[in-house]
Amino acid sequence: MDKKQPMTYAASGVDIDAANAAKSRIRELVRSTYNSRVLSEVGLFGGLYHLEDAAGGDTVLVSSADGVGTKLRIAFLTGIHHTVGRDLVAHCVNDILVQGAVPLFFLDYIATGKLEPEVVTMLISGLVAGCRDSGCVLIGGETAEMPDFYQPGEYDLAGFIVGVVRRENILTGEAVRVGDTLLGLPSRGLHTNGYSLARRIVFDRLKLTVGDHVPELGCTVGEELLKPHPCYLPALRDCLDRKLLHGLAHITGGGLLENIPRILPAGCAVELNRSAWEVPPVFRFLAAAGQVEDKEMFRVFNMGVGMVVICAPADVGEALRRMTEAGERPFVLGTVTAGDGKVVIR
Repeated sequence: MDKKQPMTYAASGVDIDAANAAKSRIRELVRSTYNSRVLSEVGLFGGLYHLEDAAGGDTVLVSSADGVGTKLRIAFLTGIHHTVGRDLVAHCVNDILVQGAVPLFFLDYIATGKLEPEVVTMLISGLVAGCRDSGCVLIGGETAEMPDFYQPGEYDLAGFIVGVVRRENILTGEAVRVGDTLLGLPSRGLHTNGYSLARRIVFDRLKLTVGDHVPELGCTVGEELLKPHPCYLPALRDCLDRKLLHGLAHITGGGLLENIPRILPAGCAVELNRSAWEVPPVFRFLAAAGQVEDKEMFRVFNMGVGMVVICAPADVGEALRRMTEAGERPFVLGTVTAGDGKVVIR
């Protein structure tokens, strides 16, 4: 492989533009199933379903489904299988959290070629730990044994979550205004996105193994790539209860550049201060080793920001204090500006 050639996510097998185009094409198909109880549009972090009853209740269910992606390959290579289950629950909890919802229950789907009880037990132990982190019930799931479909030692893992929020407390981003402040909650690493590109850089270009120690990272490749995807509910629950937040964006696939616009109302854009946070060493390492362009890095990876919080300037101090008291390390990230939904990083 040419070491001088910049590496991209698309060349690694994941085309964000193609995925966005596919979502655009299926949007109307999906919407054709909606009824009057659906309160969300295709493309939000979670789907909203209104449960108004004869007594006038105004409860809304919020649901989401996701997987761990090719981070699973790191689990295969290391033999460490309990962390990806915890990652999966955290990812799903964060996705419904951005609508203001707290989780009720979780279901898992594990598919494999040959059932290995020890591996499945480790996966479930991780799912259980993730559910305990967020006060969520692991209510059921499915384990599918599919001979000849998966390679020996491989499996796939997906999760489905349902949470709840009062209709008047839903976070849609409509409350976001020009002049609002963006706060950031730090990531712990890659979380569960960008692994196809990261693996190409680390294993194909650099020829490293999961057991190799990398001085720039201060740990082995496996330890870095298995760092957890945290659950941000404990840090944000108090702020939600006190209605300090105008919007939340979980920074997953698409990075800061594509996830923040998902919650911006018309006429708003965002300006981020790049000096406001320190990009973790893993992203600097990947960018240098893969000669990945800056824009590509910010579109593929979270770059050290796991969750973006938007609040009114008057509430910034209290929001920072309450997140800090909950054990997080929040920082002021930027400002909402007038514009057409773009994210500018200066």
